[in-house]
Amino acid sequence: MPKKIPMRQCLGCREMKPKTELIRAVKSPEGEVSLDFKGKNPGRGAYVCQSSECLKRAVKSKALSRAFGVEIPQTVMDALQSKLEE
Repeated sequence: MPKKIPMRQCLGCREMKPKTELIRAVKSPEGEVSLDFKGKNPGRGAYVCQSSECLKRAVKSKALSRAFGVEIPQTVMDALQSKLEE
């Protein structure tokens, strides 16, 4: 029996993609928002494709802020942008 591949929805393009192809932002139980590249940190996760176009759409529609219910710090947005430019 083949192993099930976990799927998640990108906040930018709204497409379902394998979890390993997406970048995860996480809001910890303490309320701190950060990036989680391993996908193991505890807390609420939100996913964005590894394309700058999807990130721009997610920022424009404030999808990340809505997903977490808080304003996303600029340092997290800068780190996400620099990860996409790699």
